Amino acid sequence: MKIAIIGSTGFVGKSITNELVNRNHSITAIARNKASENEPNLTNVMANVLNVNELSEILKGNETVVSAFNAGWGNPNLYNDFLAGSKAIQEAVKLAGVKRYIVIGGAGSLFIADNIQAVDTPDFPKEFYNGASAARDYLNFLKEETDLDWAFFSPALEMHQGITTGRTGKYRVGKDNPVFDANNRSILSVEDLAVVIADEIENPKHHKTRFTAAY
Repeated sequence: MKIAIIGSTGFVGKSITNELVNRNHSITAIARNKASENEPNLTNVMANVLNVNELSEILKGNETVVSAFNAGWGNPNLYNDFLAGSKAIQEAVKLAGVKRYIVIGGAGSLFIADNIQAVDTPDFPKEFYNGASAARDYLNFLKEETDLDWAFFSPALEMHQGITTGRTGKYRVGKDNPVFDANNRSILSVEDLAVVIADEIENPKHHKTRFTAAY
């Protein structure tokens, strides 16, 4: 398949790119900074996601677009920049004529109790609040999208560089609530996050909805 990945040099985007390249898909890897040289099945492209027309031209001809866009955790204007970038990407996907659109969002919008989302709990890390809040608000915006066959993926509550399980290829899927293991933890490595997304691309099961996954 021909797949475009936005944010391909980031923590999540890089792992998704590697997984799909290893599955022999044809990947257009899009980032704001210069990436590595092109390889077989991998074309690296620099782009500004706010330039909707330029981005739409890059996306044309792909069967699926995956957005792992991140406006930067240290960005003082993270909330506004994330929303602006995500909405611009969505518009570019539509202009490009690509129907399948998968967004990697945050875990903060998962419901840990009735009507209580993780981002609103007292223990939620303050340094991640703006980004998680933006991702939640973008999900609500995306829910109004009727033209695209979209899916929004919320990672496990614990999905970070400290998870060292690597690629197991095993996971369990949920929808709006975290998936917990026997120890009441919601954990997933970035390598297995990439497996989840690659499996969803190859065998779509989630349409115009959010889903999550963990061990």
